[in-house]
Amino acid sequence: MPYPIISHIFWNPKTELFHFPNIGLSLYWYGLLWAIGLILSRQVGLYIFLRDKRYTEDLPRLFFYIVVPAVLGARLGHFLFYDIDIFLTDPLEIITPPFSGMASHGGVAGIIIGVLAFCRIHHWNYLWVIDRLAIVALIPGVTIRLGNLINSEIIGKPADLPWSFIFARVDLVPRHPAQLYEAICYLILFFVFFWLWKNHSQKFGNGFFLGGILTSLWIARLAIEFVKENQVPFEKQLPLNMGQLLSVPFILLGLALIYYSFRKGPDPYHSIISNQVPANYLS
Repeated sequence: MPYPIISHIFWNPKTELFHFPNIGLSLYWYGLLWAIGLILSRQVGLYIFLRDKRYTEDLPRLFFYIVVPAVLGARLGHFLFYDIDIFLTDPLEIITPPFSGMASHGGVAGIIIGVLAFCRIHHWNYLWVIDRLAIVALIPGVTIRLGNLINSEIIGKPADLPWSFIFARVDLVPRHPAQLYEAICYLILFFVFFWLWKNHSQKFGNGFFLGGILTSLWIARLAIEFVKENQVPFEKQLPLNMGQLLSVPFILLGLALIYYSFRKGPDPYHSIISNQVPANYLS
């Protein structure tokens, strides 16, 4: 009698990468992937600003206007959307390590607000700046979802497919690797919009890249939510889960920005043109 063919992926990796017993600290894959995503996005963003000749001495400060609001927004969003009771009883939990629980919708809202503050303070063209940042923000989106995969969190619904994952820390049921679906979608979107920026950015008006990414990313997210398990019990009572409901405003905002960009047309002169570009950097 032939042996059955194992067609699923057994998934039970260690979440801890290193442990430092002398100081009682551990390095986890999730945190490392967060850091890798931020570092890579910063470097790609620097390349974009240098190539577009928009580098100024103010630019390094922008990183902090992104990271801090993104983390705070993601934490606040998690408690407001998924765990309101803890937010009401212990609001300091938002800024208390180890920061378990982040909502990507809140993180995106935080970035939008943080970049707006930076642009108002330093007199940059807001839509031009956030168009470029929307492209690089897809990179940590990829690495964070890979971190979720390693943590066996945000799992998919049961599925009998050759690429189904058995998340051993959850149960022994083959499931959609929803985290991997999202990571792949974000990676594809990054390459598509990076290529559009590099080859055709002069053809689009301000707001196009942000609008296109918001629309395509959250449509993908809305669709993938159909194969995800609900994160909190009350979502079972909703026609769509919380992730899908929160995606709709971002999709509408994205469509509005695309319309605005085509109506305004290409902007031949953006607010800052710098002479501080290294001569050999863009070769």
